[in-house]
Amino acid sequence: MTGAHRFRSARRTPAALAALVLLGASALFLYDLAAVRAHRPGMGWRRELAHELDRHTPADLGVLLGGGALAVAGAVLLLLALTPGLRGILPMRTPEPAEGAAAVRAGLGRKDAAQVLRDRAMEVSGVRSVRVRMGRSHVGVRATSHFRELDDVRADLDAVLAVGIEELGLAHPPHPHVRVRR
Repeated sequence: MTGAHRFRSARRTPAALAALVLLGASALFLYDLAAVRAHRPGMGWRRELAHELDRHTPADLGVLLGGGALAVAGAVLLLLALTPGLRGILPMRTPEPAEGAAAVRAGLGRKDAAQVLRDRAMEVSGVRSVRVRMGRSHVGVRATSHFRELDDVRADLDAVLAVGIEELGLAHPPHPHVRVRR
């Protein structure tokens, strides 16, 4: 079996836009630097920017708004870079690929896995209703029993959920936490 890692979203569009903006700005600055080193006058926008920076202080409203907009854009890009993305998909076990074959990744949605386990738990005798909450490392199960002993229902639920979790084929099987009440 290969180690299955959590799914991450691609985020190609924000990364491509940020790369294009940085590439354009870098090329513009490099061209201007080369022109100045070749004893040619700097670009007009750079001279104008230098004059504007002489006239405006960091306390001016326009400078503060521009700095705030850049800070928000940077924070959004950092958030996109640091958050894992597709947390609702649980990675499944995958067998070793055959020689020359491409590796296949499989995932199961948390809500779908919870629905499968809920359906399995509803088959236990004495269970009236079940609520299943699926996390990455645990499964919370709350069941309501109506005619059997609570300990017997809990034991049956533990057995059924253990088999159900194994049959889901998750790479990192979650641990069930079962609560049964009247």
